[in-house]
Amino acid sequence: MARNSKLLTAKEAQDIDRRAKEIFGISTLVLMENAARGVAEEAIKVLRGRKNVGVFCGKGNNGGDGFAAARHLLTCGVKPGIFLAGRIQDAENEAGINLEILLKMKQKIIEVGEENLYLVKNKIFKYALIIDALLGVGLQGQVKGVVRDLIGIINTSKAYILSVDIPSGLDATTGEVLGCCVKADRTVTFVAKKRGMVIGDGPKYCGRIGVKDLGIPLYKGGGYAV
Repeated sequence: MARNSKLLTAKEAQDIDRRAKEIFGISTLVLMENAARGVAEEAIKVLRGRKNVGVFCGKGNNGGDGFAAARHLLTCGVKPGIFLAGRIQDAENEAGINLEILLKMKQKIIEVGEENLYLVKNKIFKYALIIDALLGVGLQGQVKGVVRDLIGIINTSKAYILSVDIPSGLDATTGEVLGCCVKADRTVTFVAKKRGMVIGDGPKYCGRIGVKDLGIPLYKGGGYAV
C-alpha cells in the first residue's frame, strides 16, 4: 500500500502518535488497542493451534502493546506466560492501565529482576512463540540491566520470536544495535516501516516485517495529515 511506503524515523513515529491525539482525538490507549489486536492476530497465525506463548513486556508503551496483546490471546483461548522487566507499580500510563486489566482478570504477571532471572531461563524453552514487547522506537542509549539480560535469554530460546513495532535494542532511525538486540523471526510494526529496519543492522534483526494499520488517517490531499 502506498500509505506504508514512507520510512519513518523514531521521531516521526512518535510525532504520528502524538498528533493522532492532538488533531484527530485518537487516544494512545486506542492506538495501543489497535496495535495489540494486530500483534495477537499474527501470533495466532504463528502458533497454528499451539498454546505455549511467552510475552515479555517493558514498562512503557511497547510493553503496553504486549500486555494488551496478551489479553487478546486470552480471548482466543491462549493463556500466555506474561513477564514484566521490573515491578508492577512502575508500569507507566497506558501500559499501567493494560497491566491493571490483566490483574483484574486474575492473570499472573511475573516481575523479573536480577534475582530471579533463573526462573526465566527455566521457562524459556517451553515456549513455541515469544512476543518481544520490551523496548520500542523511543529507546535512547545502550540497553542495560535486566532488559539486557532478558534479551540475551530470549535470543537463546528455540522459539519463534515476534517483535512488537521494532526488535528491542534496535535504533529505529539508524539501524544501530544499542548494546544488544532481540533477533526476531518477524516484526509487526505500525503505520509504516521504520528507517532503522532497512539500514545498518536492521535487516539482520527484524526478520520478516509486517505493517499493521492503527486507524490513523495519515493522508490528506496526497500528503501527511499528521
